[in-house]
Amino acid sequence: MSEMTASTQSAVRSDLRNVAIVAHVDHGKTTLVDAMLRQTGAFSTHGEVEERVMDSGDLEREKGITILAKNTTVFYSGPAAEGKTITINVIDTPGHADFGGEVERGLSMVDGVVLLVDASEGPLPQTRFVLRKALAAKLPVILVVNKTDRPDARIDGVVADSMDLLLGLASDLADEVPDLDLDSVLDVPVVYASGREGRASLEQPADGTVPDSEDLEPLFQAILKHIPAPSYDEGEVLQAHVTNLDASPFLGRLALLRIFNGTLRKGQQVAWARHDGTLKTVKITELLATKGLERVPAESAGPGEIVAVAGIEDIMIGETLTDLENPKPLPLITVDDPAISMTVGINTSPLAGRVKGAKVTARQVKDRLDKELVGNVSLKVLPTERPDAWEVQGRGELALAILVEQMRREGFELTVGKPQVVTRKIDGKVHEPIEHMTIDVPEEFLGAVTQLMASRKGRMTNMANHGTGWVRMEFTVPARGLIGFRTKFLTETRGAGIASSYAGGYEPWAGEIEYRTNGSLIADRAGVATPFAMINLQERGTFFVEPTSEVYEGMIVGENSRADDMDVNITKEKKLTNMRSSTADSFEGLTPPKKLTLEESLEFAREDECVEITPEAIRIRKVILDANERLKANRARAKA
Repeated sequence: MSEMTASTQSAVRSDLRNVAIVAHVDHGKTTLVDAMLRQTGAFSTHGEVEERVMDSGDLEREKGITILAKNTTVFYSGPAAEGKTITINVIDTPGHADFGGEVERGLSMVDGVVLLVDASEGPLPQTRFVLRKALAAKLPVILVVNKTDRPDARIDGVVADSMDLLLGLASDLADEVPDLDLDSVLDVPVVYASGREGRASLEQPADGTVPDSEDLEPLFQAILKHIPAPSYDEGEVLQAHVTNLDASPFLGRLALLRIFNGTLRKGQQVAWARHDGTLKTVKITELLATKGLERVPAESAGPGEIVAVAGIEDIMIGETLTDLENPKPLPLITVDDPAISMTVGINTSPLAGRVKGAKVTARQVKDRLDKELVGNVSLKVLPTERPDAWEVQGRGELALAILVEQMRREGFELTVGKPQVVTRKIDGKVHEPIEHMTIDVPEEFLGAVTQLMASRKGRMTNMANHGTGWVRMEFTVPARGLIGFRTKFLTETRGAGIASSYAGGYEPWAGEIEYRTNGSLIADRAGVATPFAMINLQERGTFFVEPTSEVYEGMIVGENSRADDMDVNITKEKKLTNMRSSTADSFEGLTPPKKLTLEESLEFAREDECVEITPEAIRIRKVILDANERLKANRARAKA
């Protein structure tokens, strides 16, 4: 902020609160926002009320996670408002460290944070990731212990864990943020809630029971009491920060802004301060305010408000709209560097272009990647040696897999390489990104998980046994050690383990990591997979393709039971004679194939393999399809 001159006086918008809800994946923040909307009458009485309204995309609903930071507005006029109507802007931030770019943006819009913690699981790594960002930005915190009605709730333990976490983070940050107020960090108000029941209380309920209050009134009271109202300087010029982008079919690109000072009006001419430091005069053609989940036209908006404006085509996140005569741009939003990269290019397999209406050209793929860069601040797209492939860098494997899945659903055909890590040179030595991983498993899988992490160069830093039959372990592991980790981990723990991680800076290169001990079964010719060939080959390994599916030379049709790759003829026909066979061809003896999802395929692929993705199929193939060429390349690599 500029130094206060005599003309500027600090003032407060008491009718407004901006708050972010942060939590680990699946701790119930979206369900709680639903209940807040319901109880303040945001849904019209005759309207259809959906579950988890804040999860807008198909992918968000299917995976049950928040991917994009979104905002909604709740108009609260209950007892704590003392007869006024108070506007509460609620920002739903992702709980996943892979979408950290979204988290940083969400926190730049708000004045306080509601930290939601599951009453049984307690604070998990992603909670730590988001909370650290909030404390670094000096935002006040309200702790909400959600799902108190879970049969396995342990409320006292979770509150103690959360306080430990706050204390630990505050002492971590003491060097970075010297003026952090430790007393206020530890004097955190606690609200006990059940989002599903729509009830909250300041009194601690017994484990496994719902809070004693009828509604969420205590939560609203806590927000009004502990989250400061937005303050601004009277007489200061317009300063509005772009924190998010959206698009409307009628208005084109929309920029979501948090107004810090001054007033923004429809039809006004303002200065647009761009990334490169230049200023451009633009006109606000349309101004939209949020009401519930709808956007409604508005004439003007004041300090502290979160609004959308239309009419500026190339505006980017982190830029500022300010006064024409006396421009004062705000600092740009900074985002952590990407840790994982993968190559995305056009589909180059023999089966390319078979899907009707699919997008297969390099220009279409490039345009789509450029479009993604507009709203996704934590992504980078770099050129490669080939004109039809690009290197896409992001926070983590999940963020990249979700981008590819969205493109697949939009009708793109792609070839995607194995995810790699983005290394750095520090003092002449190669450093790689590391992750801090927390794993919860039943006691009997302790050995298996320790062995799995050790093979991926993970070091155990902490281990706790709460006496509940579950063990919590903490590891420091290279980010590349986690590529393909999840599938293996779920197999080892029979689906019972919970694992999550957050970025932990850079460390020197840890050496070779072996991801996959089994080789691939590779089709040695084009054709159709026959049951006859598959029954004869099934002792050699596990298949990924069904009988009668089309294959091509160099396509991976299964996983070998041994360590080396094996070329197989999966299209072999049965020789027909006029003698009756005592063993008729039967599908009964055939083990069903293993269907790999997109994430599993990316995890399965080795260095010399890639994944072919079309709207209808996901196939794994060798980068070099011809067997002889592959042999030459392998020999050359061995020599080198």
